[in-house]
Amino acid sequence: MTTEHHRLNDPAWRQWGPYVSDRQWGTVREDYSANGDAWNFTTHDMARSYTYRWGEEGIAGFCDNKQQLCLALALWNGQDPILKERYFGLSNGEGNHGEDVKELYYYLDNTPSHSYQRMLYKYPQAAYPYEWLVTENGRRGRLDPEFELLDTGLFDENRYFDVFVEYAKAGPHDILMAVTVHNRGPEAATLHVLPTLWFRNTWIFGDDTDGVPNYHPSLVLQPDNTVSVEDSALGRYILYAEGQPNWLFCENESNVARLYDNHSGTCYPKDGINDYVVQGRNTINPDRKGTKAAAHYTFTIQAGESATVRLRLEATGSAGSGIKLPFASFDRILTNRKKEADEFYAHIQPADATDDEKRVQRQAFAGMLWSKQYYYYDVSRWLAGDANNPPPPPERLHGRNHTWLQLINAGVISMPDKWEYPWYAAWDWAFHCVTLSLVDPDFAKQQLMLLTNEWFMHPNGQLPAYEWNFSDVNPPVQAWATWRIYHLELERKPPGEQDLTFLRAIFHKLMLNFTWWVNRKDQSGNNIFEGGFLGLDNIGVFDRNTAFPDGSHLEQADGTSWMAMYALNMMRIALELARHDPVYDEMATKFFDHFLYIAGAITHIGNTNVGLWDEEDAFFYDQLRMEDGTIYRMKVRTLVGLIPMFAVEVLDAELLQANPEFVKRMVWFQGHRPDLYHQVSRYAEKGVDEKRLLSLLRGFRLKALLAKVLDETEFLSPHGVRAVSKVYQENPYEFTLDHTTFRLTYTPAESDSGMFGGNSNWRGPVWMPTNYLMVESLERFYHYFGDSFTVEFPIGSGQQITLREVARELNNRLISLFTLDANGERPSFGKHPKYKDPHFRDHVLFYEYFDGDNGRGVGASHQTGWTGLVAELINRKYGSLK
Repeated sequence: MTTEHHRLNDPAWRQWGPYVSDRQWGTVREDYSANGDAWNFTTHDMARSYTYRWGEEGIAGFCDNKQQLCLALALWNGQDPILKERYFGLSNGEGNHGEDVKELYYYLDNTPSHSYQRMLYKYPQAAYPYEWLVTENGRRGRLDPEFELLDTGLFDENRYFDVFVEYAKAGPHDILMAVTVHNRGPEAATLHVLPTLWFRNTWIFGDDTDGVPNYHPSLVLQPDNTVSVEDSALGRYILYAEGQPNWLFCENESNVARLYDNHSGTCYPKDGINDYVVQGRNTINPDRKGTKAAAHYTFTIQAGESATVRLRLEATGSAGSGIKLPFASFDRILTNRKKEADEFYAHIQPADATDDEKRVQRQAFAGMLWSKQYYYYDVSRWLAGDANNPPPPPERLHGRNHTWLQLINAGVISMPDKWEYPWYAAWDWAFHCVTLSLVDPDFAKQQLMLLTNEWFMHPNGQLPAYEWNFSDVNPPVQAWATWRIYHLELERKPPGEQDLTFLRAIFHKLMLNFTWWVNRKDQSGNNIFEGGFLGLDNIGVFDRNTAFPDGSHLEQADGTSWMAMYALNMMRIALELARHDPVYDEMATKFFDHFLYIAGAITHIGNTNVGLWDEEDAFFYDQLRMEDGTIYRMKVRTLVGLIPMFAVEVLDAELLQANPEFVKRMVWFQGHRPDLYHQVSRYAEKGVDEKRLLSLLRGFRLKALLAKVLDETEFLSPHGVRAVSKVYQENPYEFTLDHTTFRLTYTPAESDSGMFGGNSNWRGPVWMPTNYLMVESLERFYHYFGDSFTVEFPIGSGQQITLREVARELNNRLISLFTLDANGERPSFGKHPKYKDPHFRDHVLFYEYFDGDNGRGVGASHQTGWTGLVAELINRKYGSLK
């Protein structure tokens, strides 16, 4: 075990980390409006002056795991109208494709204990173009590309600063911060660097004060030019700043004069440091104390040169004594932590991977680890308001999330993207955990358990989707993630060290959620499921969340397939637990039965001969079931019809021998319900090495679907599987109902539809999570069929290959989104010439999804959450897919 592995066994090393959000403004938590307009209740312009209720934001933010004390970076180039304290971006209404961060920053390195981490922020030397970005994107429509920061030309002559921020821990409560600024431009340029320390404001809301009346934490400048930190819960710390910076102090309290024309607030509000530095106003506390403090450095940096700022935040205990020479060992500690990070990743990464693949993988892990965030949301208190503040509008009591009064979230959570999605999403979270398990399995398991905790899960068994609407429905992939994490850890542990406690605990919680699905999302009681948009924004012909007043409803191929997959995942977990406790035999049987009933329904409901499988087209489709029994089938080829491939499980002979009662039930079904038995791959027929297959797809259905998946004129792109067939680019699909015609066109990148805000698009692009499941499913099918089952790849080539080889081809295409091609370009970057610059080329972004034709990254640019799955795909390339 490496030094970093040993740290992971000590919870103290996890107390401090990058748990500060990239954006708190515009979130649901900070919205106290009557109409739920979160984006306009707290805006970017308000952010520097407004005290947040539920969390904090910052550039390269670092804080404790309760977010009591935060450390981050502020900058000023002498040209901007405000300090650069937070990342700027467009709100959902301002962007022509929804919300969009307009900054260049990269997460480059991180360890699971956050003993070492590094990121890069690129800051223009000219005035930041706030207004230009807003007006130009506002002028553009949905059919136009987004106007990005690089498009302004501000970086064309390299007139920018590369600002690298590194954190290292000398000990669990001894944090080193180094800020190194490089002037990439042709001339000397001046930059103000302001590392900033502040307390999250809890005192004005009347909570988190440990029962101390009128408690107020403090930051106070000492005679030796250090800042003492006093907090009743966190304890005493000292902040050291190298050199002789000008210390600036104010309060983390709202500027009510600026925001509300109310002059009863503090003279030194939250934006006091901003107004002092930028405008020269007398808005900092001359007594050098407060709840927010910045060490102000000013550098004039020559062309091609750099400057460094070093700080150290150390817990001092009750004695209050600090380090006599805090910077004497600073560089040595930083170097050692970086070396230990290298040793840790040498243990994690495949030895045979190329240097570029290792670079991509390590930055994927870094993004995953930087994207942890302290997330705080108490719904009942949010709805009612705080006693110390004006009551919220009464409309809120019947508005967003009002049925989730039990939900109290307060902890560190893996976020999809800390700017665009600074809140968890149930199915994203499951994919995050799979990747995180490669570097920190205990944290991954804790995260999955957290989602099923009573402070998250609704009493009826529903899992919360995301803060914009906890009652929405995401695909139920938590059982899949549970088994995947358990299996990955099993591969790395000696026999007998499997974590059955984790498996058992989450299994029982997921049984509640499975029951919720059965009771709430099978409207006709026929094992055909609904679910609404199910995370696949815009993929339908019309809004799949539509509630029809007459009782009509959409029966969904994806909803039904996700439930079949859920049943198989739960069955497999139960079979594993039954090895050690026979009580789980019956549970495994329950989920086996349920899978077969779903399998029968999706292909053949009862005696009506109407299922979701279309024999003529050899594809699965959604269908609209009207109140009078009329059925309209949505005969459009999308990912919805491919998700049945994900419901597949292979049982080996050893597992079946260990569960004889389960085998009896399989045999019973074969004899007593041959109608169901014949709807799926015949599990009584033995595959390679006596294996048995459970799947929604008989061999002929699998080949029929793959004939479309592997066709480059349909789903197969150079970089993965598209979400919609490309045939609809020239020949859009149309569906008419009640004299209204709905239309779906293949759209390779940005959305052309306003459904779900328009910033997410499943009408053509390549998405990592579903492609990952495709690769995994193909590998499972190969595990059963072996080399005897081949398909043409690509269609029209005449080349027959095995399913393992298909999985390998898809795996490599997905990895190629990020790695350098023969032209020295990364497809996910697009064609902007700046990305060939050596100061840009090797800093990788992990986008939300990718252009279905050329692989260009689209959507959230730091969606390391599920796009970070590429790290696991790189491991697969040199492991199971060899």
